[in-house]
Amino acid sequence: MTPESKKLAGVLLVIFPTVIIGGVSLLRFLIDPASGYMENPLRQNLWRAGHAHAGVMLVLSLICLRYIDEAQLSSKLKWLVRAAVPSAAIFLPLAFFLSVLSPTATEPDGFIYLAFVGAIVLATGLVTLGVGLLRKKQSASA
Repeated sequence: MTPESKKLAGVLLVIFPTVIIGGVSLLRFLIDPASGYMENPLRQNLWRAGHAHAGVMLVLSLICLRYIDEAQLSSKLKWLVRAAVPSAAIFLPLAFFLSVLSPTATEPDGFIYLAFVGAIVLATGLVTLGVGLLRKKQSASA
């Protein structure tokens, strides 16, 4: 693993406990009737989706780091993939959390469009990595 990938993996692992803290916060909202969380199904669904996407995207980022250095990509494209997948771990959850900040929200606000940004960034990173892996030259013994 290159030093760039190793450093980013370290950063992602240090950040990962924020997802744990988010899960504990959701659990607290579920237990505490005064939070008002249970009275708003839209908020429940979007915050649950935000939390799930944050965790899955961080794990996916770590998995992609394992493959970036093996892909036949320029250094700029490798940088793009290293940035894109973790960026989706920010854009997607933020879209879900920020679009229903108000406990009385009945529909998501404009922040929900960050989910589309996150999806495009994620797809760009994953397709780039996939193409780079498919282009990788096979060894003579394979």
